[in-house]
Amino acid sequence: MSLHRTASLISWIISPIIVAPVAYFLVACFGFMDDPSKWDYLLVLFFASTIIPILLVYGLKKIGKVSDYNITFREQRFLPLLVMVGVNFLGYELMEQLDAPRIFTGILLFNAVNTVLILLVTLQWKISVHLLTLGFSIALLYLQFGAVALWLLLLVPVLMWSRVYLKAHTFMQTLVGSVIGFLVMYAELSWWIGL
Repeated sequence: MSLHRTASLISWIISPIIVAPVAYFLVACFGFMDDPSKWDYLLVLFFASTIIPILLVYGLKKIGKVSDYNITFREQRFLPLLVMVGVNFLGYELMEQLDAPRIFTGILLFNAVNTVLILLVTLQWKISVHLLTLGFSIALLYLQFGAVALWLLLLVPVLMWSRVYLKAHTFMQTLVGSVIGFLVMYAELSWWIGL
């Protein structure tokens, strides 16, 4: 397999629409194993993090608003990110109605808040959403399961290499994405759930 195909495969496997749902699944099913509503929480998270983003990007690609499914060009990211702010706020409201544990309401609330920050950054600079999502997901799993989740940090340099090799990002864009993703979400969720 060529290096380009390897890098592409890594980028698809460790992509936001896979990484976030897997993290949510682990938190819901193993962190809240005895909660009978865990599947409801997971459904809201799954729609907000996977189904709606996939349909959104597919639709935008179909009508020519984005050039590719990774939304490579910074200028094309504003509309999908803006829609995702609304989707996450809606998910947050649904979680509140379900009287979900604070970690689940926090995920959606801060996804919305952080997407606004990404929107503002995107006006001037292109941050790696792949690395941002990976960093956030590792922080979430660390909060729920402890230090064992930190082994997943080994995926960070692998994904950084992939995104830089594919010329999707510079080294700094991937580094900033991963660091901000981890530290910001860790700080936000720690405060939200009262650690």
